[in-house]
Amino acid sequence: MNIAVFVSGRGSNLNAIIESEDLKNLISIKAVFSDKSDCPAFEIAKKNSIPTFSIGKTEGSLSSDKLFSKLIELEIDLIVLAGYLKLIPGEIVSKFKHRIINIHPALLPSFGGKGMYGMNVHKAVFEASSKVSGATVHFIDEEYDKGIIIAQKSVDISDVQSAEEIASKVLKIEHEILPFVIKKIAEGKVKVEGSRAVYT
Repeated sequence: MNIAVFVSGRGSNLNAIIESEDLKNLISIKAVFSDKSDCPAFEIAKKNSIPTFSIGKTEGSLSSDKLFSKLIELEIDLIVLAGYLKLIPGEIVSKFKHRIINIHPALLPSFGGKGMYGMNVHKAVFEASSKVSGATVHFIDEEYDKGIIIAQKSVDISDVQSAEEIASKVLKIEHEILPFVIKKIAEGKVKVEGSRAVYT
């Protein structure tokens, strides 16, 4: 299965995908895309000989209308948003229906939506005095964090003293659940039934 990974940050989830033994013979990462030309995750991609593309209006970047053409050219089967902060253009969402997944650092539908990313999420969870957090992998649609949930994993945060501690605990969960879901999709074991996604 050919994968494109979209990133905005340091790329720890990208690294988790690359290093997953379960995915070694199942997937090929054809490209890494970012909305930032100097994205730290690009260094991980380059170390693994994966082509990188920045998206935007600056010279040398792909415009959003050229992005779709590039995905088709690369014969992408699945788009993985691994810490990507921008909305995916509607044309791509519709053309890749149920073939774009996102990892979110909380248990959706709580603590999701516009502006809820990175430490913003963990601070909100901490301030809400939540005792459990976790990670969610979901299909995406035209709205932030509203797509059908595929899988979730929770972690006890009842003893944490800061949002940073929550972030650390949740990141470990992210690195487990994202490769797990990609494996299930690559094996054809994820199905959408009405408003729910199920896997076997």
